[in-house]
Amino acid sequence: MMTQVQKFVDQQKFAQVLPQQYLSSPEFDTSTLKQSTQKPLSQREPIKHLLIGSPKAVTGTIHFLQAIGYASVGDWSQLLPTTNPGEVMSILIRQISVS
Repeated sequence: MMTQVQKFVDQQKFAQVLPQQYLSSPEFDTSTLKQSTQKPLSQREPIKHLLIGSPKAVTGTIHFLQAIGYASVGDWSQLLPTTNPGEVMSILIRQISVS
């Protein structure tokens, strides 16, 4: 499977670094808090990722996102057919930190 993932990465030229706000469990560093002026904790809001394409492309992307640690395969919805023949979609809803 790693060969398929690497091939997918090479074909799509995905960036290897994800912004911290999109990681599933950002660590909270208490050393950055100041006693006199504490900032309120970041609020979280949902963001929806929608993949649309052939079953092979959607499944490959889901597996790639798992390989880089962004989301587990089980976090995505099942593949759902679209109105276009041979096309499916899958959705992932994540909570991200916003300031």
